[in-house]
This record gives sequence, structure tokens and C-alpha cells, in this order.
Amino acid sequence: MITSLLIANRGEIACRIIGTARRLGIRTIAVYSEADANARHVRLADAAVAIGPAAARESYLVGERILAAARESGAEAIHPGYGFLSENADFAEAVVAAGLVWVGPDAASIRAMGLKDAAKQRMIDAGVPVTPGYLGEDQSPERLATEAQAIGYPVLIKAVAGGGGKGMRRVDDAAQFAELLQSCRREAASAFGDDRVLIEKYIARPRHIEVQVFGDTHGNVVHLFERDCSLQRRHQKVIEEAPAPGMDPVTREALCAAAVRAAKAVDYVGAGTIEFIADGSEGLRADRIWFMEMNTRLQVEHPVTEEITGQDLVEWQLRVASGEPLPKRQEELSIDGWAMEARLYAEDPAQDFLPSVGTLEYFRLPKLYGGKRYRIETGVEQGDEVSPFYDPMIAKLVTKGVNRQEAISNLKELTADVRCWPVKTNAGFLHLLLWDGAFDAGDMDTGLIAREGEDLIPDAQAPEAVLQAVAHLVVDNALGGTATDIRETWLNVDRGPRSLQGFRLNQAPAPTLLRLDESKRTYDVVFSDRNIDHCPWVESRNGGWVVTEDGVTWLFREHRSSGIAAGAAADGAILSPMPGRVTSVEVTNGAVVTKGQRLVTLEAMKMEHGLVAPFDGTVVELPAAAGAQVREGLLLVRVEREEG
Repeated sequence: MITSLLIANRGEIACRIIGTARRLGIRTIAVYSEADANARHVRLADAAVAIGPAAARESYLVGERILAAARESGAEAIHPGYGFLSENADFAEAVVAAGLVWVGPDAASIRAMGLKDAAKQRMIDAGVPVTPGYLGEDQSPERLATEAQAIGYPVLIKAVAGGGGKGMRRVDDAAQFAELLQSCRREAASAFGDDRVLIEKYIARPRHIEVQVFGDTHGNVVHLFERDCSLQRRHQKVIEEAPAPGMDPVTREALCAAAVRAAKAVDYVGAGTIEFIADGSEGLRADRIWFMEMNTRLQVEHPVTEEITGQDLVEWQLRVASGEPLPKRQEELSIDGWAMEARLYAEDPAQDFLPSVGTLEYFRLPKLYGGKRYRIETGVEQGDEVSPFYDPMIAKLVTKGVNRQEAISNLKELTADVRCWPVKTNAGFLHLLLWDGAFDAGDMDTGLIAREGEDLIPDAQAPEAVLQAVAHLVVDNALGGTATDIRETWLNVDRGPRSLQGFRLNQAPAPTLLRLDESKRTYDVVFSDRNIDHCPWVESRNGGWVVTEDGVTWLFREHRSSGIAAGAAADGAILSPMPGRVTSVEVTNGAVVTKGQRLVTLEAMKMEHGLVAPFDGTVVELPAAAGAQVREGLLLVRVEREEG
């Protein structure tokens, strides 16, 4: 067995790997950028080595620095996690050439499956069904447009070296093709250093079904059943589950057998995932499921497979990398119960899911609720910093049930009680998604979130139950009370956090009208001392009260009139919504623009964000320049409204 392990990653996956390695008695070494010097994975590891500046391209993506850290720390093996260098064949080769153990598939397998066009051809040769599309070498815009027309719209443009939802665009008609091709190539070049693409037929009601496979150096390959990852937003997975709803035994057997054939076709060793796209318009059928791609690494969503099989896939990786055979044979693996995972992102659903950065001044993830223990995978704790340099996922929320309905119910409870401030999260969005009727029935596809749209966005305005909960604390304090938590004001303190039946203040109420300040809003609240039967989480903090209801968190303070008017940007000012890099400027100073026209493209957290004109008018200021790094709130463009 490996005795010392360097984890070439950060965040929750680094912490996850450290946990298993520690249980196996393996010494762990973390690496960190300047931005991560005090990160949780650094605190958990037995040793840690600095590898460079905050930007990933100067630290986590520099193989030479990772290898130098391994030499410096005396590491025997390197685990890449996912993302960063995990599917970089050159790095895998360099690790082995340095005399170290690479915890992953060999470079030849990574290369064979890493380029989507070559991988599809290999799958065709192995008898694995693939989606119709264009995989050719001719990458001219004219040839690609011709092939798209021949396949028939809608089509999907995908980066050949892509993954994680990046470098992917849906095109509905020929008029959009050139613009979306350019955008896709730009994003692919930035994320992967390769702007080549392939074209696929877009499936109208697609479901994303994937199979976990595992191989060893003794020629064994097994599958650990399927996962359903159909709940996606802009091609990014949001909620994953195992097994897949509606998967009958015959279809499962055919699908998993195809996945094993795919792995054997490249002599695969280690953890891998074969991703399929299924036409869900007629339920799941073996003849309507096609190979999409292979991820030659551990997946973000691997915990749901672990939960239904009772296996630790990181332990499997370490044992296989040590030369041991697979811990289980195929006939020893079975499905037990149902598991779900929700990805918790630091982003603001009310602001089109823009990343949210800053200090986690208040951060609570319940691991035990109502006697049920939840699985939380996270790379941050209260007091840590969420930076703009990396992917905004801060935790994975995992639940298990004896069946799908119990798993959903458990995840509803968990997402409702995510408490985070001032950094925004998508917990409220996840909670609403779990209540969606189509999802509850298992009738979903990758377009479900887009179709539901605004119905899944939590109301930024605080509901009456939240305002009344804060009002009770304000009044209690005004009357000489010392409560710092709403539960301390209950007459029956044993009733639990979701019940306030019989609640009354011990003294007469203060004046009935209260004014509460919250972020950019001020609320006038008519205080009621009547019995109430529901209460959100409320805790005293930062000179006010932090309140969480169904995954959304607010901070309220008693209103204090300052007499100072807040300044506001002039009408038409387009400000940077977050720190990032300007990748392109689409207009010139003095240009006449129309409402909705893209003015500037900003790249942050590995994703592009288009900033558009708020109305018809003329560009009168243009400080933005392509390639410039900008801070949040910086003026990029100013548009003067068209008269009349």
C-alpha cells in the first residue's frame, strides 16, 4: 500500500481524499496557492507545500511545481482529484517518469478517451452506440456550418478537449451558428488550451445517464451501476442520484455492459465514468441510449455511488494504484437504497447565478437533523474565504433513503437548513428544485431547470414568517430580554426549531411598527404577538440577526437613520458584477446600441458572462479593454439613453 500521498488539488475533493488516506494510515501532503494558504485542505493534511500565485494557471495547473512539491515533501504518489491536471496525459507521464505512483489511468487511456472525436471512433469500433455527429479534422467555420446543416438543427457544438459543461453551445438555427461557434472556441481555448470542436445532434428530451467503471492492473473491469445527472443548469450538473429513475433491470444490464466494453477497449485502470445521453421521450430504452464521452478520473458525484454500494471509491483508487486487484468482483456488488447529491455553489440565483465571493462570516451545514445523519463534503468552514479564482462549488450535500422519495425528503431538509452569510449560495434554488413536481415523479431531462425558469428562483424579499421572527427578538430585547436565538424566547423551549405553537412574549409588546434594514432593503414590519406555528432559524450575529428560511439567509438590523444618502451609478452605467478578466469588447466608443446588445464579455470562475445594453442608446464611455483584469463594481461601459 502507498505510504505517502500528495493531493494535487484543492477544496472539497482534496479534503475528501485526505479523509480516506488518513483512515488507511497514509501520510498526506497538500499543495496550495497564495489564495489557499489558510484553506481547509491545508489545515487537514499532514504537510503542505506552496506552489505559486492564486491563478490556477500559475499554480495548480503547473505540473513542474506539483512534481517539485512531491520531491520536496518525499511523497510516494500523486492523486490528481478531478479538474486541474486530472486528465492531463502529459502530466500523468511526467509523474511516472519521476518515479512516483500516479493514482489514475495511464497516459495512453487518458489520450484515447480525452479527445471526444477519437474516443467516439474507438467506441464505434468497440460496438458501443454513439450519437450521430461530425468528428472530422476540417475545423473551418464553413465546413462545420455545412455539417451542422446536414445533421439538422438543433445541434450541439462541443469542445474536443472539453468537460465539466465548458466549451459547449446549443445552436437552434443556422443564423446563430457563427456567433456561438466563436464563443465556444474562445471558452474552450481558455479552459483547455484547445479550440477544436465537434458537432452532435441535439436530443430534444435528453437524460444524462452515466456508469461508474473501475479497472485494475490484473485485467479486471467492473461497473458500480448507473447515476442520473439530468438536472443541469447551463450544462453544469446540479443534482445527481443513483440509481436512475425508471431504469429497469434489462436496460441496466445492457447499459452497464456497454460501459464495461468501453473501458476494456482502452485497457482502463482506475476509476472512470462512461457518460451516455438517453432520449427520455419514451422512457429509458437500451436502443435509445448513446455513448457521449468518458471521464478518465473520479467524478464530483461519486458519493452517490458509494452510498448505494457501500464502497469507498477513493480507497479503491489507492489500492489499485498500489497494484492490488479490485476489492470486489462484479457479482459481489449490488444496489442498496437510493442516494442523492446536491452541489452547493457560492452564487446568487437572484443575480443570474453570478458567483458570490468573500468571507464566510456565518456558515452552518447541518450533519444531524431529526436523528438522521447527513453526508457533507466541503472544502470550507466558517471564517474561510471564497475567492474568485476557482470553481464556486463549496460543498456537496449527500443523502440516502430506502427509496427515492425518502432520499428526496432528506435532501429537502438538508437544503432548507444551509445557513450562509454574507456569501450567497444556491441552497434556496436547490430546495425549490427538489419540490418540483416533474422531478418528484422522475420525469425530468436536462432542460427541466431551463423550462421552470423563474419558478425556481427564491424570492429575494423576506417572507412574513422571517420578518415576524426577527420582530419578536427585537421586541424581546427592547423589553429588557437577552435572547440571542429565537428559541430562547419560547415559553415551551422543548418544541424544536420548526414549531412555535403557544409562543408569547412575557411582557407587553413594544410599539407595533418596526423598521428593519437588510442589505439594500428596508422593511416596515407590523409586529404581532399572536401565536405562530412556524419559525425559521434566527441567531444574533454582527449586531443584528441572521435568519435562514428554506436555504435563503438574510441579515437584519434595527433601522438607524444615518442622514446620509447612498450614491448610485448614473443611469446606463454597466459595472463589473464580479472580479474577472475582460475577454472581449464588442462595441466602440460612440457606437449606437440597442437594448439587449452584448457590449462586453467578462470571464470569471472559468465561465463567460455577457454584459448587455440596458436600453437603446449611445456608448459615451468605454473604460473596458480586452485582457484587462477588473474588480467588482468597476465601470466598464456607460450608455446614454436615446432621446424620445
